[in-house]
Amino acid sequence: MVNRPIVNDLKASAQQVLEENILPYWIKLRDLDRGGFYGQVTGDEILVPDAPRGAVLNARILWTFSSAYRILHKPEYLEAAQEAKRYIEAHFIDREYGGAFWSVTADGQPLDTHKQFYAQAFMLYAFSEYVRATDDKSALPTAEAFFRVLETYGRDRTFGGYVEAASSEWNPLTDMRLSDKDENTVKSQNTNLHVMEAYTNYYRVAPTAEVREALLSLIDTFQRHIMLPSGHLGLFFDEQWNLAPVTRNHSPVTPYSAGHDIECSWLLKEAADVLGIDCNDTVLQLAKAAQEGLYEDGSIGERTWWEEAEAVVGFVNLWQMQNHQSSISNLQSPMDIAIRTYSYILNVLMDREHGEWFWSVLPDGKPDRSQDKAGFWKCPYHNSRMCFELLERL
Repeated sequence: MVNRPIVNDLKASAQQVLEENILPYWIKLRDLDRGGFYGQVTGDEILVPDAPRGAVLNARILWTFSSAYRILHKPEYLEAAQEAKRYIEAHFIDREYGGAFWSVTADGQPLDTHKQFYAQAFMLYAFSEYVRATDDKSALPTAEAFFRVLETYGRDRTFGGYVEAASSEWNPLTDMRLSDKDENTVKSQNTNLHVMEAYTNYYRVAPTAEVREALLSLIDTFQRHIMLPSGHLGLFFDEQWNLAPVTRNHSPVTPYSAGHDIECSWLLKEAADVLGIDCNDTVLQLAKAAQEGLYEDGSIGERTWWEEAEAVVGFVNLWQMQNHQSSISNLQSPMDIAIRTYSYILNVLMDREHGEWFWSVLPDGKPDRSQDKAGFWKCPYHNSRMCFELLERL
């Protein structure tokens, strides 16, 4: 049984990590000349001022500082959120066709103009959080516009769920991959997971029957199509939700992700709670499946920064569901798992010299400095969200 002093220490530590390690790092990445935030810092802490700027990174910066202001009420966090919002509105939003461009140049000009629905979802997530944090209803129409493009162009009303991508004019694409590491399929667990996350947050500020129906449909899609009999989530699917193989360098690999399993477990619980429904059995099955990816040192999955952060939240969430835990056998103490993973983060992943966290840990136990500290995919969202969740849950 985890005692209250340990829980209090975890909460205090999370606030310290948030306010001394993560948020100051990103505030320093503001581009005071061109506006917004720089697009890249290498793993060796080298700023690349002219790097392109990605929609996902900028949406996640807006979400992070909006959430920081909502919870901690400090003016510097509001200022950073407002800067991110201004930059997105000025440079990422497609005034002709709607939605957000995938990337812009360092000078704010459209670069890659195709529409990845993953990015549209993060814009919705971020603008919804800005409304929650500031009660600025003038940002609601922007959030609604992102919801509308997702429902109009992304939703598959025949087979359920949301497709991966479209052209800048919302026409079909032959290459729908989210990144070079992904399979070229019509649908993915990852995109649908983050649409669900975005709709959960949007429902908090726009609790309409239409949003409720869309979110209920997504929960059903996860339970009927994306979750496999093993309890894991499938990764890639065709239009009719047939599971696609996963390859790396033309060789098959494990077709699931422990990090996504545990992340989905708590995001699904959050979505259900917002709607006032029960999906605890599914949550517990996902958490049990994710436990297969745990290592003795407290890490999980591929030992990336985002997986470790999501594991902490997911197992704290499970600890809070203790009265349901008995329905699953061979499950370790959830808070013990969370604390071990959190300790792994502090001891190995967190950059105590420069701030922020390293991308991942190599097999020799050293941080991977070949990957970005900040970039298209390296952002303040997973790790800051872990801290926010600990502050609000404990």
